[in-house]
Amino acid sequence: MNDLQKRIKDHSAVVGIIGLGYVGLPLAVEFAEAGFMVYGFDISKNKVDLINSGRSDIDDISDEAVNRLVRAKKLIATTDPRLIDKVDTISICVPTPLSKTKDPDVSYILAAVDWVRGHIHEDMLIILESTTYPGTTEDMILPILEESGLKVGKDFYLAFSPERVDPGNKHFMTGNTPRVVGGITAQCSKIAKSLYEQIVGLVIAMSSTKAAEMVKLLENTFRSVNIGLVNEVALMCDRLNLNIWEIIDAAATKPFGFMPFYPGPGLGGHCIPIDPHYLSWKLKSLNYYARFIELAGDINSHMPEYVVDRIGRLLNEHSMSIKNSRALILGVAYKRDIKDLRESPALDVIKLLEKAGAKLHYNDPYVPHIKWDGDTLHSTKLTAALIKKADLTVILTDHSNYDYQWIVDNSKLVFDTRNATKKVKNGRSKIAVL
Repeated sequence: MNDLQKRIKDHSAVVGIIGLGYVGLPLAVEFAEAGFMVYGFDISKNKVDLINSGRSDIDDISDEAVNRLVRAKKLIATTDPRLIDKVDTISICVPTPLSKTKDPDVSYILAAVDWVRGHIHEDMLIILESTTYPGTTEDMILPILEESGLKVGKDFYLAFSPERVDPGNKHFMTGNTPRVVGGITAQCSKIAKSLYEQIVGLVIAMSSTKAAEMVKLLENTFRSVNIGLVNEVALMCDRLNLNIWEIIDAAATKPFGFMPFYPGPGLGGHCIPIDPHYLSWKLKSLNYYARFIELAGDINSHMPEYVVDRIGRLLNEHSMSIKNSRALILGVAYKRDIKDLRESPALDVIKLLEKAGAKLHYNDPYVPHIKWDGDTLHSTKLTAALIKKADLTVILTDHSNYDYQWIVDNSKLVFDTRNATKKVKNGRSKIAVL
């Protein structure tokens, strides 16, 4: 056992996290709660100031937890990369978006690695957590770090450990979700595994960084493809005049060979709509076309258009059109009971409805306003009067604090893209489901 492993095991090692968003801040809190001294690095001064004042901007992390750790001097946020000199381990948890052409944008990773390169030192562990294509850690990050003259596996240690964050999940969080790690060398894997074992019960060591990178892409491609499948079946059920939710519920009674996935207005969040395209992009360079990924992406990305088409048909059945109709949108976050707007399909639906001439209001108890294209939409207080004025109420996010019976009772028409009204008894004739 080398000195770094000893410091990790007795929690005297200093932990660094680059990127204090949905992945980085929960990770920083877990390490600080375990007794490590943690430095959190971010380019946003506003975020750093917020954390150092004892507050959180992440759904799953309470102000109380941040405040307690900051006051105990176990968590310090900073914009100063020079403080990387002080850390023994550094985890990179920065965004990895796609370009408009769906090519991977690794600029945030490269910027973070540049910070580390300027302050790398002997006996240091660097871990990439940001989702990326297989080969990124070994082919892109390693050469940059070895410019320092230090040798991987001997002078410093480099590994990949994919984040497994599910915002809003009350059962599985950073501390109780098993981890996967893969190092450039066996010693890199061993030390990275040792670090995560201090905060996670089960850590699985992979044969390489590439294998660990592929694990994350398989996980989210599995979800994307299966959601794409059930979304296509929903389109089929529309043509066949069948209720997709009834079909899924019945199929889910089979105790083997079936796992229920559910349709919706499109995919949201930073992972599932994006990560499979990293794999698809990588395979194109190897002259392989990832057909399942591309097909699922095509189906899922067009669901907002299908939602608007269904809205148009529903209004037509009641002698109205989208143009000049008054529509009330309920929920704009990409999933229930969180404030995360990243890749939310609700934003696409709103834009399409506005383009078609609808007059819109929205309500979301978690999202007070939306900004895009220089405009700002504000969440409108949900009242019976507001609902009654609308020609159509559209449920795009099924927040659990909505009273769906009350909403239906006060609505003229309801289009429910999430089957949130399944327990509603009175007023079923007003409801159309996806």
